[in-house]
Amino acid sequence: MEANEPGDHNGVFKVKERLQKRHQARIEDVERRKEEKDNHAVTKESVDNFLSTFYGERAAIEDLLCRCPGVDRKAAAEMLEEATNKTVQLQKFLNDSVVFLTTYDQRQAQAALQKLQTCLTETRERALPKKKFAFRARSKAADKAPESAMDPLNDGAAENRGSTQMDGDAGGVQCGFSHMSNAVLAKTAEEINKKDVLLSNLSNCKVCLYGTPSTLHLKHIDNCEILCGPISTSVFVDQCQHSTLALACQQLRTHNTSDTRVYLHVTSRAIIEDCHRVSFAPFSWSYPALEDDFRAAGLDPDRNNWDRVDDFNWLAAGTPSPNWGIIPKAERRSTWEA
Repeated sequence: MEANEPGDHNGVFKVKERLQKRHQARIEDVERRKEEKDNHAVTKESVDNFLSTFYGERAAIEDLLCRCPGVDRKAAAEMLEEATNKTVQLQKFLNDSVVFLTTYDQRQAQAALQKLQTCLTETRERALPKKKFAFRARSKAADKAPESAMDPLNDGAAENRGSTQMDGDAGGVQCGFSHMSNAVLAKTAEEINKKDVLLSNLSNCKVCLYGTPSTLHLKHIDNCEILCGPISTSVFVDQCQHSTLALACQQLRTHNTSDTRVYLHVTSRAIIEDCHRVSFAPFSWSYPALEDDFRAAGLDPDRNNWDRVDDFNWLAAGTPSPNWGIIPKAERRSTWEA
């Protein structure tokens, strides 16, 4: 028996060692689960705080908009300005919160913001109606006039054959270009800053927008090149084809668009829906006041999610959407003619 004692001791030691390891593993497992539970609680608290704050602020903005039609023009303009600023801040709040929000919560909040932006635009149109909306057709005499004598509302368009110019009131309701083709068009910062800009029914046009519009809407764009300075909030694109866009914004939503290249700076995630053959590259258009305009628009020049695109028609997790892609570096534009 004595000869077996060392082996017995070794066996007992190994058993104790295994028991200690199991006990330690249990302790570590308990601590891990507790940490996960604590992290989950923190995340849940953050999400709950976000939802409460976000939808509470949205309700306050909606209340402002509901009161606009019942006040005089000056008061309505002030309330709309406040609602616009609050909407910009709400978008920034959402952008800063995406790290802990679920995809569902992000989409719901973004949809609520889009609806709010639409309501803001519609309320502005009712409370501050445009003073004039004119179709301006150049006469033969105007075609022969020197460039300095051209109507400034046409921005020196070289080949305008029938333009629609939307003129906002003193509060800056809306401006842009519509129903034009084969034209070179431009607007200055004084014309578009803090305004909603609409470009619609354009074909074979080049458009340069210098400054910081509040929002940019593109509708029915065909074979155009559109360059725009930093947009304070959102860009909405619908029915665009065979075009090149250079945009800097907080949010990009693109619908029913095909064969279009987008040079993008966006601080949230871009969204596409019902799109085909849309490709992206970093924003590369430049002009002398661009850096100042980034600051005026409240955009962070160092935060660009140009290649983070959500396709609402492609829900296959882990598989890239076939509806969009990246423009190869060798094919990207680095210089743009004015």
